[in-house]
Amino acid sequence: MKKRQGQKGFTLIELMIVVAVIGVLSAIAMPQYQKYVAKAEVASALATLTGIKTNVEAYSVENGVFPAAGKEGELGVPTSIPGGTIAFAASASAGSGTITYTFKASGVSSLITGKKFQLARTGTDGSWACDGSATTPVTDDLLPKNCK
Repeated sequence: MKKRQGQKGFTLIELMIVVAVIGVLSAIAMPQYQKYVAKAEVASALATLTGIKTNVEAYSVENGVFPAAGKEGELGVPTSIPGGTIAFAASASAGSGTITYTFKASGVSSLITGKKFQLARTGTDGSWACDGSATTPVTDDLLPKNCK
């Protein structure tokens, strides 16, 4: 009498179930990961702009006005950095203005390509706040919590 050999390996249905589970997990995980990367890049931009605030404050105290466009070099601020560009814009009221960070069209998350992020300074009290009035602003769900 011949002894029956035990079956080894997986059945086709078991393999199909594993592939389906992996597909569902990746469909959920990939968008969340892309959002996480975009949030990290926006937080990095905020950190960059926060560092520039000190130079702007010093310039405003010395000159009595917010630095105008083109003054980035005088303040030691690079206009172009790996993830985007930085620009100043003075407002009509003395000491007021914005620092705008524009994300590049490539090399950053697709959720923020070409979007803008601003910090605005009010001249009356010298306070800074995130400003969502930029054309093509970064969406609120990608902004750091202290900027909402």
